[in-house]
Amino acid sequence: MSVEAVFPELARYRAQTTRLHPRPGRPGMHDSHVGGPMLWPEDEPWPLCHEPHQHETEGYTPEEIRSARAAGVWPPSRPWPRTETPGKDGPVPFVGLAQLFRRDIPGLACGPDGADLVQLFRCPFTHGPYLERRYRLRWRRARDTEHAERFLAAPPEVPLLRCEHELPEPCVLHPEEVDTYPWAEDDTLPASLIARIDAWDDAQVVEHGPDAPSYQYDLSIPPGWRVGGYPCWASTGPMAIDCASCATPMRLLLTAEGYEMDAGSHSWVPLEDRDPTLRGKESIRGGQSVAQPTRLRFGRDRDLHVFTCPADPGHAPQWALA
Repeated sequence: MSVEAVFPELARYRAQTTRLHPRPGRPGMHDSHVGGPMLWPEDEPWPLCHEPHQHETEGYTPEEIRSARAAGVWPPSRPWPRTETPGKDGPVPFVGLAQLFRRDIPGLACGPDGADLVQLFRCPFTHGPYLERRYRLRWRRARDTEHAERFLAAPPEVPLLRCEHELPEPCVLHPEEVDTYPWAEDDTLPASLIARIDAWDDAQVVEHGPDAPSYQYDLSIPPGWRVGGYPCWASTGPMAIDCASCATPMRLLLTAEGYEMDAGSHSWVPLEDRDPTLRGKESIRGGQSVAQPTRLRFGRDRDLHVFTCPADPGHAPQWALA
């Protein structure tokens, strides 16, 4: 279904997003990936989080998580040794979540000083009474970095992770460009157009039942990891994200999500992951390697949106869980 055939005025808002379609695999440090080895010069310090962290009572060793996944079982949890409680005892190494090269990912924005490689990191522990997370971006010029004399073979890891889903599963990417349109709420679109979209959604439910297509989940913004396009505001409602340095409205660089598909977005499921004999959400097949390939989670099943400043990519990025 073409959304512009139903609402022609949406054509002026059309933007492209690149779905990354991560799948478990064996990416190398010179590849774009989620959860694979970072292209990191050996003589460059690995990023550390120096803030105080919430104290934990139990956790999972990274190696046991990997072994359990390979065996298809749940890893055992272990009590947290007092001498290794994160927080005031010392800095914590960030976990590398993803790296993306512009040569692989259509639409990936350029970073400061012509940087064409971006690496995303997360602190494996929470901060403060609201259990906040800390993320970090590292921009690089790929050609310069690839000429380093030696690369880091194994980044530092904490002895225990607070949750199994703190460790990303190494995934190769299968980029796909698709059209995307704004989330229809508040002032993201003209009020009259939003009203027409809502009325159309209601009519679809009356005609087709619970598997009826809807604008928000089937026609506007795809689920899963993606670059560029519009953010989904399903959990929070639209938020204004302005640059803290220059007040310029920021641009969505990347969205990271725990699930690549769910019951509310089954129309975005790739054809190879559908059972043609079934309809709607019942047609989704492929198991965890398709539905949750990276094994990561962001908040309470929310999306992580990473925003950068289009006026100056060197300005500090911002993060939103929505």
